[in-house]
Amino acid sequence: MIWIVAPLQIISALALIFLVLLHSGKGGGLSDMFGGGAGAAAAGSTVVEKNLDRITVISAVTFGFSSVSYALIF
Repeated sequence: MIWIVAPLQIISALALIFLVLLHSGKGGGLSDMFGGGAGAAAAGSTVVEKNLDRITVISAVTFGFSSVSYALIF
């Protein structure tokens, strides 16, 4: 079981770091490179930003479950 949880936690942690850095802050961010540009301020969230949010939540939930599983093993 440990050989499943440890790599899953590492991969989800790295993915979570990468995805959080892609989110745009107050002054924009790296997500502007993928279509979240100036038009998004007037029109609300773009499809790219919504998908980025969904993937980030999935990665965070995966990291949380793997952390709890890892704690229960030891």
